[in-house]
Amino acid sequence: MLKKELEIAIALARKAGDAILDFYENGFEVEEKILADNFSEPVTIADRTASRVIVEGLADAFPDDGILSEEEFDNKERLSKTRVWIIDPLDGTFGFVRKNGDFAVQIGLTENGESILGVVFLPVENVLYFAVQNEGAFMVESNETAKPLEVSAETDFTRMILAVSRNHRSPKTNRVLEDFNLKAEIQRGSVGIKVGLIAQKICDLYIHFSPRTKQWDTCAPETILREAGGRLTDLFGEKIVYNTADVQNYNGVLASNGAAHDSAVANLKPLLNEFGRLRVKSAKSL
Repeated sequence: MLKKELEIAIALARKAGDAILDFYENGFEVEEKILADNFSEPVTIADRTASRVIVEGLADAFPDDGILSEEEFDNKERLSKTRVWIIDPLDGTFGFVRKNGDFAVQIGLTENGESILGVVFLPVENVLYFAVQNEGAFMVESNETAKPLEVSAETDFTRMILAVSRNHRSPKTNRVLEDFNLKAEIQRGSVGIKVGLIAQKICDLYIHFSPRTKQWDTCAPETILREAGGRLTDLFGEKIVYNTADVQNYNGVLASNGAAHDSAVANLKPLLNEFGRLRVKSAKSL
């Protein structure tokens, strides 16, 4: 159904990945960008170069679609569009800067606020995840044949493994491990990489408490996880609506194998109450 869109998104993700690897291997300078409440995070020429590769390629191929990229000015013209591409050209800049390989190119497509296509490419590992709505999720390793992805069916938390942020691990994670009585944790960078672990049955659950992720962090990974049989929502179990004026995921992120999602939401509720975390209905509520 979206064959052209998928082919072009994959080609652009790989092209952007090549550009990123060139900087990764030959050197770059690190800048700081200041976000809300004076929170800062690193940005490099690799982020911006990858963004230009993807944005220009998509604009040329699909001139009628809207585009939202982390590294581009958002003029909000996308809000009048039915289809919008949502891009994180280099998700996991900390991993890129620290040269631990934990970063990914993420390209998602939304229609009427719902994610319908996702491409996540890990340049260092040469691993590609991709999915189109109602067509399944797949992984390609080192340019080999695409393999279908399917999440675990595990519902016993004592047998489940939690995917945890390597660079932004919250102290609240310890409470989750204890209260859920989880088997273990695996630390990786990039939302796309952690969701990929769930899609591969390596992990079963991912909980991100921070309100600072944006729609470009979750858009592409959500389609991949959903098509592999999993679910991605906010911490309260509510779906994330894409292409809104405010693109911040104030209510955090919960990704799972699907089978344990409702139980995870229920288990999180008392913890969120304890942490004083109330669901934000809109940016106006802040």
